[in-house]
Amino acid sequence: MRLIIAEKPSLARAIADALPERPRRDEGALYAGDTVVTWCLGHLLEQAPPEAYDAADKQWRLDRLPIVPAAFKHVPRPRARGQLAVIRRLLKKADTVVHAGDPDREGQLLVQEVIEYLGYRGPVKRLLINDLNRPAVTKALGQLADNADFAPLYRAARARSRADWLYGINLTRAWTLLGRRAGHDGVLSVGRVQTPVLGLIVRRDAAIRDFVPRPFYPLWVDVRVADGELRAWWVPGPPHPLDDKGRLLDRTPADALAETLPGREGQVVKLNQQEKRQAPPLPYSLSALQVDAARRYGLSAKAVLDTCQALYERHRLITYPRSDCRYLPKAHLAEAQQTLAGACRSDATLKGWFDDADFGLRSKAWNDSKVGAHHALAPSGKTPSFDQLSATEGKVFRLIARNFLAQFYPPLVTFETKAELAIANEAFRAGGQQVLDPGWKPLFTTREEAPPLPAMTEGEACRALAAGVEARETRPPEPFTDASLIKAMMNIGRYVENPDVKRTLRDTDGLGTEATRAGIIETLVARGYLVRRQKALRATRLGAALIGALPEAVATPERTALWEQRLSAIAERQDDDGAFQQALLEDLRGLLAQSDAGRLHQSLQSAQGEAAPAPSARPGRARKKAAKRGRTGSRPPKRP
Repeated sequence: MRLIIAEKPSLARAIADALPERPRRDEGALYAGDTVVTWCLGHLLEQAPPEAYDAADKQWRLDRLPIVPAAFKHVPRPRARGQLAVIRRLLKKADTVVHAGDPDREGQLLVQEVIEYLGYRGPVKRLLINDLNRPAVTKALGQLADNADFAPLYRAARARSRADWLYGINLTRAWTLLGRRAGHDGVLSVGRVQTPVLGLIVRRDAAIRDFVPRPFYPLWVDVRVADGELRAWWVPGPPHPLDDKGRLLDRTPADALAETLPGREGQVVKLNQQEKRQAPPLPYSLSALQVDAARRYGLSAKAVLDTCQALYERHRLITYPRSDCRYLPKAHLAEAQQTLAGACRSDATLKGWFDDADFGLRSKAWNDSKVGAHHALAPSGKTPSFDQLSATEGKVFRLIARNFLAQFYPPLVTFETKAELAIANEAFRAGGQQVLDPGWKPLFTTREEAPPLPAMTEGEACRALAAGVEARETRPPEPFTDASLIKAMMNIGRYVENPDVKRTLRDTDGLGTEATRAGIIETLVARGYLVRRQKALRATRLGAALIGALPEAVATPERTALWEQRLSAIAERQDDDGAFQQALLEDLRGLLAQSDAGRLHQSLQSAQGEAAPAPSARPGRARKKAAKRGRTGSRPPKRP
């Protein structure tokens, strides 16, 4: 008997439907001839709690930290025992096992840890599915790999799981116990990803709170040249008082110059004109889609993830959604027109775009060298019934289809002009853009970013017609939203000050993963560290106090982003998981040595007097349960 173990029931159904014989369901599995397809329900197992290793660790005590198991154990998750029993029974009858977890690090861990937990030692094949439609699943079933080839991916995922346990258990217990000494009755949860994300928001809130606006005074002048008129802006220089962006801080010289400009003659002293070609935006990764959907429709990152899962699993309209890739396999190019014909058939806007597409074009998205375990999000080719989709599902599907369609549109071609003018011995600048070929742009927007300038030649005379001075103020940074926070997590190197680390992080995947970023945000909200105010994400007093009390290294992104880099290296056979864990333990002992109840007390007291928003007066069920566990000491809170 061949046993296929899928990550979830929807994937199991798609696999069974693609088998030659019609499947029948019985006791947690689908039977099709000599093949049986069963499933996990997400993670069936979880890391054992500290008291599973030593009963003395049921009580939370500082003198017991750090807790480091000699050998890690797993225990069944609640409600998982029934399905584990089904898999155990089927494994005893199996000649061959096929691992059908999602094609990523966590998918490799999720199924393989069950196989190992249940003691199976026979041969295992690997089934990789990105698309739940029958032709794609049938093709994947004919291309099984040896699961041993994915051992490095499993070791990386296992190292991540163990590291999260060590980091979260020990630091959460330490700061929760310090919190009790400081007068806080509740769990202070610390996680290797959630805490740096919270730190980003706390620091942004502080920058907004402490911001002092400064006035500045831009001067404009309307200018006539031979072929028309344009507006230019003064470029003041020393000895005028300027800020670090070259903005004038004293209005007096601007007013004096504005009075003398009308009627003055000048010259176009420099002209930079060039034709620019801009390729279409790439198809989406999950995070890129979350950013766009949040900006366009105000959707939370979790709402986008949940919607994509529904489009993938329930409606089978898109390919695997939890992808960090924005590129597509070259092999899919031949099927793209047929795929889009099905995807666009039932929507007038998509159909119009499809009819105008040129399927003889090939964008830079088709690049095998940049496709890993996943490719970019794409329509599956199935025709959607929009009356059966929610409004949100329809919006998200259209975004995915649009970006895929854009690969068959020509580049946006513009003619850009930058002019420097000299009038009254002062420098002025102007810029403009003319669209020569809109290419893909109408699929995204019809707006022009800047009006075109009239035709000019270098050395041409000009004349000032009118001038004026505007009074503006510098603005504080914007609070984080779901869109900007996801983008910050994707590009975490921008928030790192150390130049060496910044260079190292430039090409990494950032903070968290495609699959976890939305959940991290929601976890911080559920634990009372963040609140949503319309679209803005703001830290609560408790969240700000926790960041203020933790060592800086715990609350900044460098460590966890470098963790992700090492985990990727383990998955690529370039690092060792044992060495990674040993380095983590050394780091952990150093952090525990910095725990300070006095600092936490001071931070909690300080936060009470600041303007950070307070959490809801009625904490969610998750917070209540976590607080209860913290008081009884029976079980630590969950971590991301």
